[in-house]
Amino acid sequence: AMLRLRLLTWDVKDTLLRLRQPVGQSYAAEARAQGLQVQPEALGRSFREVYGAQSRRFPNYGHGQGLSSRQWWLDVVKQSFRLSGVQDEAALTKLSEKLYRDYCSSHNWEMLPGAAETLSRCRQLGFRMGIVSNFDNRLEVILSQCNLRHHFEFVLTSEAAGFAKPDGRIFEQALRLGGARPEQAAHIGDDYSRDYRAARAAGMHSFLLRAAGQGEGPEVPPEHVLPTLSHLLARIEK
Repeated sequence: AMLRLRLLTWDVKDTLLRLRQPVGQSYAAEARAQGLQVQPEALGRSFREVYGAQSRRFPNYGHGQGLSSRQWWLDVVKQSFRLSGVQDEAALTKLSEKLYRDYCSSHNWEMLPGAAETLSRCRQLGFRMGIVSNFDNRLEVILSQCNLRHHFEFVLTSEAAGFAKPDGRIFEQALRLGGARPEQAAHIGDDYSRDYRAARAAGMHSFLLRAAGQGEGPEVPPEHVLPTLSHLLARIEK
């Protein structure tokens, strides 16, 4: 390859895997199973508000503030239901624990188009591969359940790293784990600032997964943009 790449690092959510349905729908379905009627749209709005507030107050799942990521998530789920009108504490506890487990399974996640084929081909071409994701420690299990774990030499989450993208230190850890210098590595992700710009700031190459008609983001050289994951091979095989 002209780029002389040895290591490819990958974001997960909305790059390799995406939720099968919106959070509000999943939460509402679980509530229904427990005999509670909550509107999916209201739950979705509550979730976004609560998740945003929790992320600002306890960044990176409360790492360094004495919270476990499990507790962080149980709080988010409970508060989302509270904000949507559910007050029964026993029900909130049961709902939050069930949903925390449910999001570990392939039941809630699906692969993006081209993901499996692209990852297989990259491995055949001899690239070392790793995950760099702002995720909690359930990610290993999710990747295994979705039959993707075997593609990667390492899975580096922000929880394990202690730093979340766009902090360059998570990329430095990934380069050490992958045994590569920055110029020998490329990161693939869907977020302009956390993936594309942050990896480049760390001295790596980067490709931005940006589907056509996804709205105008900041200018990115067209050769760095992936309309689908399948476009990656043409960019790195030259």
